[in-house]
Amino acid sequence: MLDKVEYWLDLADDDVNVSKSLFEKKHYLQMGFFCHLIVEKALKAIVAKVTHEVPPKTHHLKKLAVKAEIHDKLSDKQLTLLEDLSPLQIEARYPEYKESLAKTLTADYCKQLLKETEEFLCFVKKELGK
Repeated sequence: MLDKVEYWLDLADDDVNVSKSLFEKKHYLQMGFFCHLIVEKALKAIVAKVTHEVPPKTHHLKKLAVKAEIHDKLSDKQLTLLEDLSPLQIEARYPEYKESLAKTLTADYCKQLLKETEEFLCFVKKELGK
């Protein structure tokens, strides 16, 4: 059985493939949701390593970064990524936000978001020695 860290990283890797597929099909809102999942799962891998516990059942990226003890190591670009992804987890589900949020998700923006998400996952793997 995979250990807790590998479990979360494997899930994040699978979600990268889903995100790329969603991007190619121009399903930008869903792609953004999966980018959030990738970062969330990457952070939960670090939380699992640092705490030796099951990560908390939260989707709050900044709280996970603090719990993972890497918040202070993150660059401004990475912190901005956490902020940019946050509405794609919760607000994207509700009709009063979904439409306006979807309008902000252009092809160029989503391409950049996917790139930064993959870079974040690489950063986390490096932090974990993977």
